[in-house]
Order: sequence, then C-alpha cells, then structure tokens
Amino acid sequence: MRILIVEDDINLNRQLAEALKEAGYVVDTAFDGEEGHFLGDTEPYDAIILDIGLPEVDGITVLEKWRGAGRTVPVLLLTARDRWSDKVAGIDAGADDYVAKPFHVEEVLARIRALIRRAAGHASSEIVCGPVRLDTKSSKATVDGKPLKLTSHEYRLLAYLMHHKGEVVSRTELVEHMYDQDFDRDSNTIEVFVGRLRKKMGVDLIETVRGLGYRIQAPTNAN
Repeated sequence: MRILIVEDDINLNRQLAEALKEAGYVVDTAFDGEEGHFLGDTEPYDAIILDIGLPEVDGITVLEKWRGAGRTVPVLLLTARDRWSDKVAGIDAGADDYVAKPFHVEEVLARIRALIRRAAGHASSEIVCGPVRLDTKSSKATVDGKPLKLTSHEYRLLAYLMHHKGEVVSRTELVEHMYDQDFDRDSNTIEVFVGRLRKKMGVDLIETVRGLGYRIQAPTNAN
C-alpha cells in the first residue's frame, strides 16, 4: 500500500513517514501544496495525508482540485484543533476523515488503515481468503493460524492482492503500489515475489490470469 504525506512541518512529516514505513507502507512525501497536488494528480496512492495549512497552495484548494479532476483516493486531513470551520470546509471539499493537531501517530495509522479498508470494501481489520488471514492492524499474515514470515515486499504484495481479492490486478498496478516514486521499478520482480508467496503459503490462492495479472479468489463464505 502506497501513501502520500503532504505536510510542511519537516519533523512531523518525517515522523509520520517513519511510522508508516515501519507499519509496512510505501511512503512519498511533499512539503507544499503545489508539489502535493502534482503527486496526488499523477501518482496512484491508496491514501493521502493532507495538511490544511500548506505553503504555495492550501490543503483545501489542493483537495478540491483532486476531487474536481475525479480523484477518488481516500484523504485524511490534518487540522488545527481549534479551527472547526476548517474541518467543515475539508469534509465539504471531499475529505474522508480528519485528525486534529496535536495527535498521536497511532491514531493516524488507525484512521489510514480504516480508510484503505473501507475503500476496498472491507469493514474488519482482518481480511480472510480461505486459510489465509491478514491482520492489517499488526501487519501480520497467517495460514491456518500459523504465522507467515514475509519480507516487506512480500507482505505488500499479499496485502494489496487481499485488499482487492476477487479482482485481477496487473503487474503494473502492483509495482505502482509497492514502490515509491524514486524506486527503480521492474515489473519482472513481481513474478519472483508471487513465486515466493505461493511457496511460503503452501496453498493455491494466487491465480495467474494470463496476459492480465494476478488474482486472489475470494471464497463465497469469506468475510
């Protein structure tokens, strides 16, 4: 899962980025509204953290531009605690949620998890596909209750496929959501990660759809 942070406070931006990376996300950062708008308009993100009080272009204007262009990515606004009018303006502009400063980073992580889950149509913090269970809160996966030891890239691949279970996901889409903008992307590595996942899981859940990509089938009785 790939996140964009648009926050001009360098220390806060870094703190959020480190926490998200530790939780298994790929993170891009921007420090003003102009750069943030460009990235959100040209790169595919699973969620965006957007501060309202940005230099160059304010956060509300950035959000309105995204929504006006048809960008549906979930957006979490960072607002000042005593500015209720900013919260109202942000929600009206198309924000999906907000958190007031100062805040605990754990709250931001929880809200981001919830936004991504809801965008993919999942109500629970756990996503189940047959014997495979993904706990988005702990960033852990199990097969028949036994923990899977995954690398960061393997976890990102499994998490993205499970969030989009039942859908065919192309290699290009996987690459775009597994690596940040500065990474030397190679779609051929996806096949390697898929092979490793299949071997570690020991169950035949990841289907290769020839010429299109990969799919994790959702059993009819799955959550």
